[in-house]
Amino acid sequence: MPELLSPAGNFEKLRAALLYGADAVYLAGNCFGMRSAADNFTDEELFAATEYVHERGKKLYLTVNTMPHTHEYPRLRSYLKNIVAAGMDAFIVADLGVLSTIKEIIPDAEIHISTQASIVSPEAARAYASLGAKRLVLARELSLDEIKAIRDGLPPEVELEAFVHGSMCVSYSGRCLLSNSLTGRDANRGACTQPCRWNYKIIEEKRPEEPYPIEENELGSFIMSSKDMCTVHIVPELIAAGIDSFKIEGRMKSAYYTAVVTNAYRMAIDAYLADPDTYVFDTRILNELDSVSHREYATGYYLDKPIENAQTASNTGYIREKAYFATAVEYNPNELPLGIEYENEGGRVYKFIQRNKVSVGDSAEIISPRCIGKGFKVGEIYGEKGEALEAAPHPAMLFYVRVPFEVSVGDIMRSGKE
Repeated sequence: MPELLSPAGNFEKLRAALLYGADAVYLAGNCFGMRSAADNFTDEELFAATEYVHERGKKLYLTVNTMPHTHEYPRLRSYLKNIVAAGMDAFIVADLGVLSTIKEIIPDAEIHISTQASIVSPEAARAYASLGAKRLVLARELSLDEIKAIRDGLPPEVELEAFVHGSMCVSYSGRCLLSNSLTGRDANRGACTQPCRWNYKIIEEKRPEEPYPIEENELGSFIMSSKDMCTVHIVPELIAAGIDSFKIEGRMKSAYYTAVVTNAYRMAIDAYLADPDTYVFDTRILNELDSVSHREYATGYYLDKPIENAQTASNTGYIREKAYFATAVEYNPNELPLGIEYENEGGRVYKFIQRNKVSVGDSAEIISPRCIGKGFKVGEIYGEKGEALEAAPHPAMLFYVRVPFEVSVGDIMRSGKE
């Protein structure tokens, strides 16, 4: 049974990942992680996060996957000493100097080699394993057959991890210098500005007022912006290739993204493992993944060679996700404010915390762990004092909504079909 590994850019996303089926989460502290623009975790929060994850029988992996320069190593050593007692389950590293420093300070640390190490062969995999790596996060440019060859060339105790969903980088395994060159922000130290997503044109020096697209279609020029990976429909093939951990990209994405994507892969993995012989992919899961913010989807390079299909997007920007209205929170039905009837022919009232404005008459859906979204029409909204409202417009406000089916704490209300 493969591990489902989800991103946790902050504590809200961590909770969403675990509630919606992740076996493990990966996250960063406030330094030495490749997503420095994410909220990330202070040293104190790392202790709290590890405790929270372990209380639920799950695992937590800390990314220490930048490429530190000489002057940064004293700070790295201090950082590791400060957080070692938290007891995270593994450290994800990309740099050999970082690997040796972790082993020096935390000799029994479990090491996972980052995708940035660009492992593309059994020989490279064995070399990292000989340095004490327990898990290898493979280069994203590998085909399923190449992954099988690496799996066959390794002892069974060395695990393989691979990305199955999320943003792809046009540079090989994310080893990019473009951001540093154009903006002075080093992608290899967690500060990428994503210039690969920008729209480029050629300007002839004597005609600066006439820019020409480098490559054009009716929408413009997108020579470096990659599609997003989506492999939920090939879960059996990924398992057969020998991948031990299915990794979802997206520490910069919303808690809604974390919940929905984790939920989709949880449902697909569980359905296949329940009966591999008769498994048929449920296409409704793709509809779930279409509800989150994403670029055009592709299966990465598992089924296509990079030289034959660069998987670049045909348009800029994101396909926008459904509006994330609210999350169900705990409440006592016996202590409802005056004016609210707990149950009638329209269903029961449930308490929510607002994320985006929701109004009476809106079409909505509730998503729950291991369930496809269920639709309903918002007919009644009440404030905390029991007053009837036309809308819940204020960020993080608490309110009540009547729903015609059961809702549990942590369920998400989002916009539905009109």
